[in-house]
Amino acid sequence: MRIVLLGSPGSGKGTQASCIEKEFGIPHISTGDIFRDNISRNTAIGAEAKKFIERGLLVPDSLTVSIVESRLLEEDCNEGFLLDGFPRNIAQAEALDKDLEKMGKKLDAVVNLEVSAETIIERMAGRRICSDCGESYNLCFLKPAADGICDKCGGKLYIREDDKPETVMNRLNVYKNQTFPLIDYYKGKGILISVNGEQPADKVYGDICRVLERFK
Repeated sequence: MRIVLLGSPGSGKGTQASCIEKEFGIPHISTGDIFRDNISRNTAIGAEAKKFIERGLLVPDSLTVSIVESRLLEEDCNEGFLLDGFPRNIAQAEALDKDLEKMGKKLDAVVNLEVSAETIIERMAGRRICSDCGESYNLCFLKPAADGICDKCGGKLYIREDDKPETVMNRLNVYKNQTFPLIDYYKGKGILISVNGEQPADKVYGDICRVLERFK
């Protein structure tokens, strides 16, 4: 099963991707995670990506496509994968199509999480990350037991630069201008599945599972 998960920043892609990975036994490939890992390790890729991410901009296509191409060739992707955060525009989608064609494969489905801009801003403003272990929280629906302290390791929680209000607005504008056209792109291919992402996470997951069962 080869799936792309679409949705604006803060739509809940990460939460749903983790559940899908466990349910269907396919690797969850998040370009955001790949870039953040490289940033934390101060790699050359991380340094380059950081310049764009901290301003709420998309990492250039050439860098992103190269990373994804390499990842899809790894053995654990032979039976399928779940892409989260890629493709982000038509050029990346076309590059993905060409790569898969070379492998003799194609996408099975593209799941689009539909969430309003108002909800996105509220969710992202409430996100907190542990500075020690990386555990995620949200003041809207997943609060830590003690304010500002990680339940898991006791580390201090912080707001990521790309979750701050001014950056969130920029990210939403970038998404609308560059990524939103992918909805029509994949709708034209007949593989787009839209899901109401405003629901509680478990209901969103239930809806996703029901549509993906046909591809098992």
